[in-house]
Formats: sequence, C-alpha cells, structure tokens
Amino acid sequence: MKIAIVGGGISGLATAFYLRQSWPDAQIDLFEKELTLGGKMLTKEVEGFFFEAGSNGFLSNKPDTLELVKLSGCEDILIRSNDAARKRFIYKESLCPLPESPKAFLQTPLLSLAGKLRVAGEFFVPARKEDADETLQSFGYRRVGKEMTDVFLDAMVAGIFASIPNNISVNAAFPAVVKLEKEYGGLFKGMLAKKKKEAGPGGVLMSFTKGVSTFIDRLAKATRANIKMGTAVVKLEKCEQGYVISTDEKTELYNVVVLASSAYESAELLSILDASMANRLNTIAYSPISIVGFGYNTLAHDLDGFGLLTTTSAHKEILGVLWDSSIFNDRAPNDKKSVRVMIGGQRNANLALKSKEELIAMAEKGIKETMGIDATPDVVFIQQWEKGIPNYALGHGDKVKGLFENLKVHKGLYLNSNAYFGVGLNDCVSNSKKCAQKIVEDLSH
Repeated sequence: MKIAIVGGGISGLATAFYLRQSWPDAQIDLFEKELTLGGKMLTKEVEGFFFEAGSNGFLSNKPDTLELVKLSGCEDILIRSNDAARKRFIYKESLCPLPESPKAFLQTPLLSLAGKLRVAGEFFVPARKEDADETLQSFGYRRVGKEMTDVFLDAMVAGIFASIPNNISVNAAFPAVVKLEKEYGGLFKGMLAKKKKEAGPGGVLMSFTKGVSTFIDRLAKATRANIKMGTAVVKLEKCEQGYVISTDEKTELYNVVVLASSAYESAELLSILDASMANRLNTIAYSPISIVGFGYNTLAHDLDGFGLLTTTSAHKEILGVLWDSSIFNDRAPNDKKSVRVMIGGQRNANLALKSKEELIAMAEKGIKETMGIDATPDVVFIQQWEKGIPNYALGHGDKVKGLFENLKVHKGLYLNSNAYFGVGLNDCVSNSKKCAQKIVEDLSH
C-alpha cells in the first residue's frame, strides 16, 4: 500500500497518523513545500517569548483531539489555560467584560434595554421553516435582533473566522446553532434542553508546552511517515494503477492520494485532472490576516483575562488582542508579559498586508485605544497570511457537497483540509479521523 499526502499541516499529519494506526506497514509519503510542518499551526520563539502564528490551542469539549494527543504519546506536553482565560472582553465604545451570567447580561452597557429585551424575545420567535442557506447576519437579526448581532456575533465571527456576519454562512460556519433552531424551535429552547441532557462543562482551552509546534513535531514523528519537507508537488496525474505524483526530484505511483493542502493549492493540482473540481475549489475565498506579537519586560497592565475583540462599529484597525502570557504561563519568561494583535480579516482586508512598520504602528495604536497601553514593546513578532482563514461564504455547503460528489469518480483521491468542514483544530482532527476511516473502508471493499 502506497499513500501520498500532500500538505504537512495538522490535517495532513493527523490523517497520516490515523492511517498508520490501520496500516502499520504502509508506505506513507507526506509532501510539504515549506521547510516547517504544521501550516498555520506554527510557534516562533523570540528572545524567550513564544508567539503563535495562528491558533493557540483547542477546547477540551470534543473528544477527538484529546484522543489524538493520547494516542500519539503527547499527554506529557498538554497544558490547560489559566482561570484568567475565562474572562473575555468586547470593545465597542469602551472595554466591557463579556457577560457570563443572566445578571451580568442585564447590566452590560454593550446593549441598550431595547436590545436586551429583543434578545429575551428570541424565546417567542418562530423557527424558520425553509432550509435555504442563510448568512450569520440574517440569522442573527431574525432570532436575536440587530443589536446582539452587530455586537456579540460580529465580534465572535471576527475572532473565529476573521470574517463579518453578512459574508459568512451560518449553516456552514455554525451548523450546531442552526441545528438548535431546527430541532428545538429556537436557540434558548435548544440550550435549555441540551443543558438538561448534558449538564457537563463547556470545555477548557488547552495547548502544549512552548506552543503548538511542540505537538506538531511530536505528532510528525508518531506518524512514522516519510516526510519530505521543502518538496512541492508540481503535478498530479491519474492512471490505471492509481495516481502519479511528480516533484522536481522524482515521479512516483501511489494507490491513494490525500490532498491536505489549501483549496487553491489543491485546485492547481486538479486543474488538468478535473477542471470542474478545480474551479469549485478556486471559489473558496480566504481572509487575509496579520498577527503582531509584542513582548514586554515590564508592563503595568495586569492583563487579567483572555483578551478582547472589537466590533465593526468601534471603527478600530485591529480585530482583537490576545493576552497570551495570561492564558498560558510559559508564553513569556519570568514576570514578563506578551500579547498578540490581530489585523485584517474580511472587515479590514486591505490592512493585513501593509508593511511591517505600518502593522506595528496599527497594533500599538490599537492596544493604546482599547486597553490604555502605551508602553514600547521590547520584543516584536509579525506573521502575515495573505490567504489566512477560509471564509465559508453563502453557498459554501452546496459547493462542498458538489466537490465531494465530484470526488466519487476519482477512486483513491481524497480532500481534507480546513477549507471544507470547520477551521478549528478540533474540526481538523475530527475530519482527518473521518478521512482516514473512509480510506480504510474504501480500500477494504
């Protein structure tokens, strides 16, 4: 059995790991064009500070990632976030805590009295009967009102997808929310019913000692795959025996090929093999985003919390600030502190790719205006992603359904990345497990 996996991000590595569990003796070749593994799951150390270039962890309320950590022998590097990480803030006209209780919600200045009453009225809003795709903005306005949507949902979607409510499909991006309305008739009704059933915690933010790259490196070894870094796949061809993969160095035949690369990179490889699939893949847009990390040797601000997200109505150049050293103790040395500032996304796409000097100036201005910090950072980290996070726009679900229907005519070829069914670490691991299971199932028939 010869398997090729194109892409060494978490999706490619997790797929390789699960396939290895089923086929201990298979030849698994993993191709990664960059000289580092992990894709956007990447940690950079700068003078003792550890900055994430992308995601900083996962929530423990889904079993698959915790299972992968255990199976790959990585439990010893697993760390949980500090209690401070539960405190989150939204900046609208000033910095306000995200309400964590009904009493706090009633007292928050983030919504007017009318806005709060409209949210309470969601209990009486009838469920939508049609199944047509809907934007998060349309869904929010209909169920919880304009104010709640423009403040809370706006900030939330900026934090998860770097997107905006009127440019993302609620069905594709937040299927669990749509399911609550469909099954229980409303969000509050659904949450109350689920609370009675589950009565468990909502999950704790978890990460790894010295950042996510520690896990990526350990997982890569656990796959026992032939990992070819700095090796780009330049051509993918179909033949009677399977698929031929070409790099600049050699050409080789494989029984199975998994494209665990971004949608646009997969499109390029499929352009000759299946132009229709390639065209569909190229319509999946990506939000540009930049991360600016600051390390402070001394900082008066207590950074007591997870961080903040801004709303569109706040008219700030930054999307939010993560208070890294308060979330995980090992992100800054000794008593030093660190933050990461997010810039760009769908809201301010033109800002993400500005010069490094401009990004630093925007980040400094942003934390001064939202947090009152005007201290000069001692350490700076910058990561720019021209194509950062896939944006699940209206019609995304049908697009992906069509893609996977198309895929059925190409036996032995699979797609698996964060461009299809969820962008978070938990989604990527869960989808990789399913992908590996499908490959095993298909080849055992």
